[in-house]
Amino acid sequence: MNTKINTILFDLDGTLINTNELIISTFLHTLEQYYPGKYSREDVLPFLGPTLHETFQKLNPEKTDEMIAVYRSYNIANHDLLVTEFEGVFETVRTLKESGYKLAIVTTKILSVVKKGLVLTNLDQFFDVVVALDHVENAKPDPEPLLKALDQLNSKPEEAIMVGDNHHDILGGKNAGTKTAAVAWSVKGKDHLLTYQPDYMLENMADLLDILEAENK
Repeated sequence: MNTKINTILFDLDGTLINTNELIISTFLHTLEQYYPGKYSREDVLPFLGPTLHETFQKLNPEKTDEMIAVYRSYNIANHDLLVTEFEGVFETVRTLKESGYKLAIVTTKILSVVKKGLVLTNLDQFFDVVVALDHVENAKPDPEPLLKALDQLNSKPEEAIMVGDNHHDILGGKNAGTKTAAVAWSVKGKDHLLTYQPDYMLENMADLLDILEAENK
């Protein structure tokens, strides 16, 4: 008998909420201070997904912490101005919650900024479990944050789907033993995500409801 899916783990940025403009403008603002004129919009796209520490460590090991502080300061100041929600997200998450699915956020962001995004988009009411960067030793694609969320929800990996906009999410799901769903609205593009072979590709968040119906027949 097929194991039924009862748990959905969501990435936050670029998946549930549209933080792409905020993140890109924050990276450009930060990098302009340290490397004037060197980085364009396209150059910072690979920085979406990894932790800030990973990204800035590669660029400038001596100034990593300082650059993170500059990044966070601008990011928080401009957060509510630039963050929006993706179409179909609120309704889909509400339906999942009402249908009794167990839901969690698994993100490489720090908790204080995660909460800001959830409150702004009114999604905070649906998530009792949030595993943020502050809670783990190893970020996605390591399975640790996903397993931590599953443990808090009292769920098994085979009962869960990890939904995200980045290859870290798909690989994290595979490493943890969950099913995986990529979102076609990823700023990195659908084709990039397909190379990591997610189980599903969502064109709209509402597609998740059809997938779950098919999975749980």
